[in-house]
Amino acid sequence: MNPYEILGINKNASKEEIQQAYRKLAKKYHPDQYGDNPLRDLAEQKMREINEAYDYLMKNSSSQGYSSNNYSSNSSNDYASIRSDIDRGNISSAEQKLNKINIRNAEWYYLMGRVNYSKGWYDVAYNYFNNAYNLDPSNFEYRDALNQMSRNNNSYRKPYYSERRSDPDMCKICGTLYCMDCCCECCGGDFISCC
Repeated sequence: MNPYEILGINKNASKEEIQQAYRKLAKKYHPDQYGDNPLRDLAEQKMREINEAYDYLMKNSSSQGYSSNNYSSNSSNDYASIRSDIDRGNISSAEQKLNKINIRNAEWYYLMGRVNYSKGWYDVAYNYFNNAYNLDPSNFEYRDALNQMSRNNNSYRKPYYSERRSDPDMCKICGTLYCMDCCCECCGGDFISCC
């Protein structure tokens, strides 16, 4: 992603404007403001993106003519390499490469979801796919992965719960038989002859 877009400034911004935008966003997204709130994780992720964009712009502000190709082509090459590793089954290499990438965008979350899915860590993979979808809801690939994980989660969890709920346990059976015997004896009959 373009570091100017992350900081919300135009491409001709001065160092002062970059610093002002950084301070404003740092105040807004600093994770300490969120305490135990579930949004803390998203704030930490956003703060990492802001820090990386700020560092990149401050290091390269002296060189005029920022190129979006220069900034994003490295990560797109990395992502292509990571996809290739995942497709070949080289999961550890893909995970190491992902951990080296500082900007955690939707593509990063999607690929990390695929890594965890390949490891068999389905709940973790579901969370990564969900983050990818939330960051880029228009991406069909992310939406499809999330929907597939939702279906799989339901299918492997459902049988246990539905089976458990439909089978009466022994206490219910005994209690029912005892009540039936009492009712029958009150009416002059005997449901269980031994009692």
